[in-house]
This record gives sequence, C-alpha cells and structure tokens, in this order.
Amino acid sequence: MRRFAFVLHPLRFDDFARKFKFTRYLPEHLVENAFKFVNPLVTGHVTGVRSEATGEELEGWLIGLPMTPRVIMESPYPFVLKKLEKAGHLAESLGAEILGLGAFTKIAGDRGLSLANRLNIPVTTGNSYTTATAIEGAMSAAERIGIDPARATVTVIGATGSIGRAASMRLAGQVGRLIITARRPEPLRQLADWLRQMGQDQVEIGESLPAAVGEAGVVIAVASAQEAIVEPKHLRPGSVFCDVARPRTLSGVVQKERPDVLVIDGGVIQVPGADADMGLDFGFPPKMVEACMAETMILALEGRLEPFTLGPEISPDKVGEIHRLGARHGFRLAGLRRFERAIADSEVQAIRRLATGSAPV
Repeated sequence: MRRFAFVLHPLRFDDFARKFKFTRYLPEHLVENAFKFVNPLVTGHVTGVRSEATGEELEGWLIGLPMTPRVIMESPYPFVLKKLEKAGHLAESLGAEILGLGAFTKIAGDRGLSLANRLNIPVTTGNSYTTATAIEGAMSAAERIGIDPARATVTVIGATGSIGRAASMRLAGQVGRLIITARRPEPLRQLADWLRQMGQDQVEIGESLPAAVGEAGVVIAVASAQEAIVEPKHLRPGSVFCDVARPRTLSGVVQKERPDVLVIDGGVIQVPGADADMGLDFGFPPKMVEACMAETMILALEGRLEPFTLGPEISPDKVGEIHRLGARHGFRLAGLRRFERAIADSEVQAIRRLATGSAPV
C-alpha cells in the first residue's frame, strides 16, 4: 500500500464552521487571527483508492492548516513556512511517502522549494496535473458547445503564474488566437516574447482584462486572487469560462445573470476505486477531488516519490507526463461541473441555443 498526505486550508471564513461549528458565532477577524497560531491537524483520512493499472491501494491523510488565503498571503513567509514544516513532519509521522500542497499553500513564498529542503519526504504542488486537466476540461467544453479550439480565441487569466505560464505554452499553436493577461506587465511581456520566438505568432497581450475576456470564445482563469476579478458582464455570449482558481475568479452571480455562457470548474477529478473515501466533505460528490490533490495521489501510486512539481515554473513536458500517468491509473475529469454540481447535457444545449448567432471563434 502506498501512502500520501495533502495540506489544505479554509478558502473562506465559512469553511471554519465545517470543522469548528462554534466559529460561526464569532467575529471573522477574531477567528482568522486566533486560528493562525493553531498547529496543523489531521482533518481527514483517505481510504479505498485503487489503481486501475496495478491494483495498488492508496491511503492518505488530509492535514489542515487553519489559515485563510488572506492570512497566508499577509503573514511573513517564514511564519507560514514554519507552519508548513510542522504539517510536513506530521505527514512523515503518519507514514506518508509524499506530500502535496493545496490552494494558497503552494503559492506562498517560493512555491514549495524551501519546504522540500526541510522535509524527508518529497513535496509537489500538483500544478502540473491542474494545468493538464484545466486545458482538457476547457477544450472539451468548447467542443460540446460548438467551438472549434483550433479556430478559437482563448484567453488565459494569470498567465505569468505557474499554471498560467504552462497552460499558455501548451495552448500556443493549438488554438486560433491566444490572449494572455496578468497583473505584472514585465513578466507578461517576457512570456509573450518567448512564445513568439518559439514561432507562436498568434499570441497577444491583453491590456484590459474585461476586453481580453470579452473577445474570447474560451477563458481559462488561473489567477490567484482573494476575491472575484471577472464580472458576468465581461463574458461573451456563447463562450466557455473554465475557473481553475480557488477562491474563484468569476463572480458567483454569473449562473443567474449569464445563462448564455458555459462556466465550468477546472480540475475536478474522479479517483479510481469502488470503495474510495476522501475522508472530508470538499463540497463535491463522493470520489472527487481537486487536481492538485490528485497529482499527489497519482505520484504515490506510480511510485514516483519525487518533487515532481515545485517552484514558479512548470515543465510543459511534465504536464503531458502526469496527464498520461493519471489516465493509466484511472483518474479522470469528473465531467462538466459548475460551482460543485454536474452540468446536464440539457444545460449545454440550452446555452448553445441562447448563443445562436453569436457563437465566438
């Protein structure tokens, strides 16, 4: 049996109440500031995951870091690193062979590099598999709604981050036109120049986020923001918006205000194993996890006990490799989902009808 551990944290203040019900009656700032001094703790036990290729069984532990995105990003990194180191040592004591980082724990500081040097087990951010499945999901959704990816305008929000950069590299040359956006202009310009030097002449820099979103038939959002940065009014009728970021990039009211847009969650994965139990309510149906956690599980099952994805840059080759390994062991995209629920075929067809005459390319 292979063993792994995965570090997660509350994305919103309300998430504290899932584990500590008394917090719902207390002021938000009081809870956040108090819990950042609480040590990491085991919040779930994963059992029953089994490889379709080898029959190998997997066991894992979910280790909670009780810090919200705001607290993680506003705290000095040495403080956050010390907390992550404690989480890593807890994972080691439980028998984990590899440690995965979730949400903002893989964004803070140097994206796992310093942590990996302090532990006796390898660390991965899961960003390679997140990249692979975000592209797979977005392109699949585009085809379902009648968009030809090879002719489509695709916008990547957060293109200078780890996932955004790798996604841009994988998409360039495969889509009709690629628009990249990010908060920092100089790294964005450098990425665009590099892609053009590689012969990808269809790459453009989106000077305005609303315009870049409005021109796109497909949007892949991987920006790490603490609140929504894209509003429903920005979206083009008949387009696909793949929201990979957590917290979400897109305002939650989009479902009500824009029935002519197909919004999907990026990187929701169904794991193999008839008796698979994730050990914690993620807001998904049973046997479903985020892609970053799935990468850690895939590497454990494959026996690839190595720092597969670390640091600010992701190898496009590794994106393809982990995608193949995931398929080999039986990890698959959990269909099309929006705000943690399945999207029925009837909804997709309704969006196609609403967008008739304005389908983007």
